[in-house]
Amino acid sequence: MSKKKKESAEFRFYDLTNDKPALVLIGNKWKQVYGENINNMHFHNLLEIGYCHYGEGDLVIEDDKYRFGGQMISCIPANFLHVTRSDAGVVAYWEYIYINPSEILKDCGKTPQEIRNILETVNERAFFIQAQENPILVTLVHAIFDEVRYKGEFHQECVRGVVYALLFEIARFNGKNANRTLGRNGSLQLEKAIDYVEKNYSGNFRISDLAAECHMSETHFRRVFQEKMNMTPIEYVNFVRIKKACELIDKTDISMEEVAGKVGFITPSTFNRNFRRIVGTSPYQWKKRPDSHERKLAEYKISALKGW
Repeated sequence: MSKKKKESAEFRFYDLTNDKPALVLIGNKWKQVYGENINNMHFHNLLEIGYCHYGEGDLVIEDDKYRFGGQMISCIPANFLHVTRSDAGVVAYWEYIYINPSEILKDCGKTPQEIRNILETVNERAFFIQAQENPILVTLVHAIFDEVRYKGEFHQECVRGVVYALLFEIARFNGKNANRTLGRNGSLQLEKAIDYVEKNYSGNFRISDLAAECHMSETHFRRVFQEKMNMTPIEYVNFVRIKKACELIDKTDISMEEVAGKVGFITPSTFNRNFRRIVGTSPYQWKKRPDSHERKLAEYKISALKGW
């Protein structure tokens, strides 16, 4: 009897460069037929807030399917499998905001425990609602779109302030709707390992160190990580290292050998092999690309297809 073919999931890295509080994707490019020729679901490393101006179709989050239409808003934390699919031939217009909640909240004046509680509430579940269900949330989202669209004086500072308010509104909404049937995030138990990789990617650590951060045995940790993240722990570590390498390549003129060492690869050959596998080109070819780092990450995406 043949084995059932594994479905695939795409892991997409988005990056926030130059201390920007959010990556905002707006404009005519996002008027399209969503999901054409796309069979796999995907998940991000950042919190995604989407607003649908018009169009119809399905938004699939984890195991739940929702009908989307105009004036609807989605909030999908990191590591949630999802995909947007327009009805056949229907052009939809979505715009998106991507943010890193832990970075926004790190200097908010709350205690570490209070910040952990807020992040847990923000990241625990996804939701998809009509705009009238939370007018405050929609007002904040549109304020961010407008600041980025028109780029008035101090627009980045204004975006940072509105993103801060947006996170607390998401936390408040999730807290009020704790018992509502919404997509729930199963990856929170891996949060400490993910944070550890983000802070220590350049060092020489073992998978057992990550397991210890989550108070799991290494065997159990590997199994849970594979189930929740759709890749092995070492594959995830290499993704983070390559993402950091892209930043260094774009922002500095150091040699590729130095880049490899700074992001945790012991040999240049290992670095080159992983870079090509993940990005699809060599580090040198990446360096020669004329467009900006942010555009490369927004449009090209560092990603991989993994079985799940």
